[in-house]
Amino acid sequence: MIVAFSITPLGVGDGVAEPVARAVKVVRDSGLPNRTDAMFTTVEGEWDEVMDVVRRAVEAVAEVAPRVSLVLKADVREGVTDGMTSKLESLERHLS
Repeated sequence: MIVAFSITPLGVGDGVAEPVARAVKVVRDSGLPNRTDAMFTTVEGEWDEVMDVVRRAVEAVAEVAPRVSLVLKADVREGVTDGMTSKLESLERHLS
């Protein structure tokens, strides 16, 4: 499964980089394939391991923010591995 999610710390003022960095660190330390851009972090793996990473990322932000907003989008597809890369490769072939 591929999950794209965004965690927003609320009640911490304008500077959210440090709380968000805590969430990204959890994802990167997980060992699962992942990518972070300006809007979302995407992570790929089995249901339980991906959802555990998302939960731990939210908890890491909640340690420094009184409220946390989570937006999550999931592509649940059995038997697919390396979906993050293969989807982009397919797109690039169609753009050529």
